[in-house]
Amino acid sequence: MLQFNFLSHTNYRVRSTVMNCTIHDFMDLLNPQSIIEHGGLALLLLVLFAETGLFFGFFLPGDSLVFISGLLANKGLLTQPLWLLIVLMIIAASTGTTVGYWFGLRAKRFFRNKKENFFYKKKYIETTQDFYTRYGMTAFILGRFLPIVRTFVPILAGMVHIDFKKFLFYNILGAVLWITSLVMAGYWMGNFFPGIVDYLEIIIVSMIVVTTLPVIFSWQKHRKSELRKK
Repeated sequence: MLQFNFLSHTNYRVRSTVMNCTIHDFMDLLNPQSIIEHGGLALLLLVLFAETGLFFGFFLPGDSLVFISGLLANKGLLTQPLWLLIVLMIIAASTGTTVGYWFGLRAKRFFRNKKENFFYKKKYIETTQDFYTRYGMTAFILGRFLPIVRTFVPILAGMVHIDFKKFLFYNILGAVLWITSLVMAGYWMGNFFPGIVDYLEIIIVSMIVVTTLPVIFSWQKHRKSELRKK
């Protein structure tokens, strides 16, 4: 009995340790500073790729990650030349969005029949479709600056079979404007306010709130419009 209790307690501790490590690793993926400090350029590009085109990557940091990368590049935590960092991030973002378009071409039935869960809710597609209806092809540029919309707009483009050449042009243009503006904003912010690196958590939370609010308002507006039709 004593041996059984000891083994049960040991198994419980092992499971708890694994669980705590998993949660800790997951939270690190939500923290731009941890992504860069622990994973370097490779993890930075991988997260950027996933957030911009894989439907389950919408929860990953996007704007804050790009901005913080410029800020930390200024502080020497990313050793690549700034121009190379920007180019690589543009490639990662453009490639991720292209994969999202390709997935959308083949996943229309998948989204129609898929049950809602943490990684997918119908409101994500509805909000993105409303955004695209209002802005047309410029949604691929403006949408780069909005979480969730940024992830799902290329998927929607594939689902409605937008001409690929036209999509590719706006895809790359949007990536260039998004990456360049936010990286340079972070880099220059580091120049003007050298001590700002001590307030990264406040900056990250502020950026998440500011960029998420327009998406929430857009979804609420869409819901009210749908309710009026009924």
